[in-house]
Amino acid sequence: MKPYNDEFNPLTEEDLRRREEDEEFRRRVRNEVRRIQSGEADEDIERDIEEEEQERQQAHEAEERERKKRSALRWMIFSGSILTSRHVAGNYRYLVIIAFLSLISIMVMFWSLYTDMQHSHMEREVQLLRERSIRLQEQLYNQTTHQAIRDELARRGMDLQDPKRAKAVVED
Repeated sequence: MKPYNDEFNPLTEEDLRRREEDEEFRRRVRNEVRRIQSGEADEDIERDIEEEEQERQQAHEAEERERKKRSALRWMIFSGSILTSRHVAGNYRYLVIIAFLSLISIMVMFWSLYTDMQHSHMEREVQLLRERSIRLQEQLYNQTTHQAIRDELARRGMDLQDPKRAKAVVED
């Protein structure tokens, strides 16, 4: 159990926390000033610069390795040695899936081209059949009309005669 404190403290918890933070900050500043005056900070700065240079060197080497790796991959694809590479063996199923999907897409493309050609051919045939049907209907109409007139005239006892005037071409 906490002892009961009857004394009144005019500082709030926030003021106390702020004082502690200010004291901590002052302590850090004093320590840093001492380090700078003793020369330790210069050594730390030099060490940091060396570490940054090493990091840059490592990043450059990693970038160089990645570029060589990519160019090696291009050469392996070009030469065909990609099929025996251990690096590719781990990703082989992905390559097989990609090849399979590419093959399917090519097949679908050629199938759609073939069906489009068939459709165009069928459209041409339908158009020719329509034109032929129209010509046959016209022929049937012309023959039926002429025959119907001839039959009607024969029923009435009249002969079909050509007009007495010469045929004239009507121009538009």
